[in-house]
Amino acid sequence: MRRVLLVTLLAVASCGGSGGSKAIIETASGDVVVHVEIADSSAERARGLMGRTELPSESGMVFVFPQDTHAGFWMKDTLIPLSIAFYDRTGRIVKLLDMTPCKQDPCRVYGPGVAFRGALEVPRGAFTRWGVRDGDILRVER
Repeated sequence: MRRVLLVTLLAVASCGGSGGSKAIIETASGDVVVHVEIADSSAERARGLMGRTELPSESGMVFVFPQDTHAGFWMKDTLIPLSIAFYDRTGRIVKLLDMTPCKQDPCRVYGPGVAFRGALEVPRGAFTRWGVRDGDILRVER
């Protein structure tokens, strides 16, 4: 419980207020709450976290798709090393990956190898620190 409260307080402090969206990940050792921006349009998903020079440690971006997809993610013009959790329509995490920034083409494309409904990007290593694993449940609250 203490970890959830601490993560929540850090997320609120990083966004400058009590509003905003959050992703809640149900792990074996308790819930993890992450302040998130939501990319749910094609333009927002294409832009993602490109050009950002920092991302608070308890923050991220959720990419929401209107239906299951096999789309890949790439790190072109993304300056921050990231970890990504792909989740299915039930919220079950189907794959966790670490991604490396890419400055010029060709850039590696990252994907889970199965259909997914959304993805959460966070600073690289955050999922490991939080104890997040494949099979954990992720839900987004707006």
